[in-house]
Amino acid sequence: MPTDHEPAPEVKPTPQRSGVAFLVAQIGAAAARRFAERIAELDLTPPQTGLLRAIAQHPGSSQRELGARLGLFPSRVVTFVDDLESRGFVRRERSRTDRRQYALHLTDQGQALMSQVRTVARAHESNLCQSLDESERAQLVVLLGRIAEQQGLTSGVHPGYRDLNETAELDPTLTDSPASQPVRRGVHH
Repeated sequence: MPTDHEPAPEVKPTPQRSGVAFLVAQIGAAAARRFAERIAELDLTPPQTGLLRAIAQHPGSSQRELGARLGLFPSRVVTFVDDLESRGFVRRERSRTDRRQYALHLTDQGQALMSQVRTVARAHESNLCQSLDESERAQLVVLLGRIAEQQGLTSGVHPGYRDLNETAELDPTLTDSPASQPVRRGVHH
């Protein structure tokens, strides 16, 4: 392992080792699939989880603000919020500053669910990065963060939300893409 003063050894792509773009895509696809499997055990989909996370990070946001933050059409946000509200995880409150809007908050049940999601996310990341030591993991986060910033990605927002909008544009009668359908596994909340 190189020290702070030694350059990193040159690693060239070989038939066994692909370039950065392929490896990032390969790892990203595998990580997303595995995370979806893990949160399905909580009776959630990745889009629902991201929406809950955004509400937890920005309590009191309107549906419109949340949609803008995530890059989702407002009608898509409404669909997700309706489902999460009917399941007792989210509540809408009339905005104190604009009575035409609703402020979104997690319920106590939603807070408890987010605690479970955080536990799942920590285990997922630990599993994904188990071959790295702490300093390598920290370095990887910095390097990937630089690439994400250079690519114009919004910090903390999965670019997959745009795919949900494209599904709605292709067929406006669809209320949810297959990826956003809840997986019901007998979990009762």
